[in-house]
Amino acid sequence: MVGYKWYDAKQKQPLFPFGFGLSYTTYSYSDLKVSPAQITFAVKNLGHRAGAEIAEVYATLPQAAGEPFKRLVAFQKISLEPGESKSVTLDLNPHYLSIFNEDKNGWELVPGEYAVQVGGSSRDLPLQGTFRIER
Repeated sequence: MVGYKWYDAKQKQPLFPFGFGLSYTTYSYSDLKVSPAQITFAVKNLGHRAGAEIAEVYATLPQAAGEPFKRLVAFQKISLEPGESKSVTLDLNPHYLSIFNEDKNGWELVPGEYAVQVGGSSRDLPLQGTFRIER
């Protein structure tokens, strides 16, 4: 099975990116606020029809983690009427930001800077931010 990480690694454009969906309307994302515990942003329905958008949050771990690809860490389906905007707050589960340390036989958060991207699919991520985790 080939997933979005393979396409990212090979720098190939998939026909339908992970999270892609057809809709009768379009959405915009804005007002990103990032912390190690939560992500907050706004989603607005720009069209003339009601719709539902699945907002996706991806994180890229610090370089010391040895994992160069972004990973899906949170998502939520948001129903919006035409012209409606909603603020969305998603908790970040530390387990989804962790790597398995074989020497310690357990999961751990790697100290450093985490890059966050938010949008409607793995290839449509208009919002970007960062947060740090210290030792």
